Amino acid sequence: MPNPGFTGSPLNRVDHIRQDLEAFNRLLNDWRGRVLGLDGLDPMVSAEGTLVWQGMADVSLDLELILLGLHEDKPHFVPIVEAKGGPPRSPAVWLALATLPAEEAAIYGTARSLIDWHNGHRFCGQCGGETKTFRAGWGRKCGSCNKEHFPRTDPVVIMLAEHEGKALVGRQAAWPKGNYSALAGFLEPGESVEEAVRREIHEEAGITCGAVRYVTSQPWPFGGSQLMIACIAEATSTDIVMDTNELEDAMWITKDDARAALADAPDKKFGAPPPFAIANTLLRRWVAE
Repeated sequence: MPNPGFTGSPLNRVDHIRQDLEAFNRLLNDWRGRVLGLDGLDPMVSAEGTLVWQGMADVSLDLELILLGLHEDKPHFVPIVEAKGGPPRSPAVWLALATLPAEEAAIYGTARSLIDWHNGHRFCGQCGGETKTFRAGWGRKCGSCNKEHFPRTDPVVIMLAEHEGKALVGRQAAWPKGNYSALAGFLEPGESVEEAVRREIHEEAGITCGAVRYVTSQPWPFGGSQLMIACIAEATSTDIVMDTNELEDAMWITKDDARAALADAPDKKFGAPPPFAIANTLLRRWVAE
């Protein structure tokens, strides 16, 4: 069973170097260093379908670089670029993400999340002063009150409600025609994962659930930095009452329906989530149970 998308990076994150300015500067001057090529926030992809890496000599000295980590003792960086966040708008980018090697997609996901965070934290949330990067790009420090800010991850539950061998899936109006996925939503303050799963399923589809079991997790780099927590919940009701502000449609599917969608069969009932999305992993693991 494939691992969830955006996981499996080969880079050693070398936290101890982030705190050592001299060691970080040595890496910045290492001629073997590699810098991730970007088009805005989207990845540059080679003709071979891999990430594009530039040499240190090919990068402007004016760019601030984040140390992503080391691989085979070579430092890997990404520049902090000013770009609007959110998911890619070009279908070509989604296709590239679906074909990138898993370890390269994981590197890119980390880089994109960090850049997005930097662009949203250029000013201090405590006093409003301007912040500057430190810790090799893994933090920002306010020049006025000295408050230190660090990248954060927002937890999101994504889940299937299950009842008598069927699972609940839904779709949003903005998605490609015919595509369905697992329901999802952010955890709220003071809420456990299990409580969030039950609440989101009931709010979006009117389904009441009991026991909740964890399946797996995935970092998600679009629209900020999120940790997708995949679960399966035991439904105690089956009548769907949709929140039309959230969903355009919802339906119960069988495992045969899911198999056909995952295989992109001509007679499939719905289009499956892309392979790098944890909803795809969740469906595969549900089918395999």
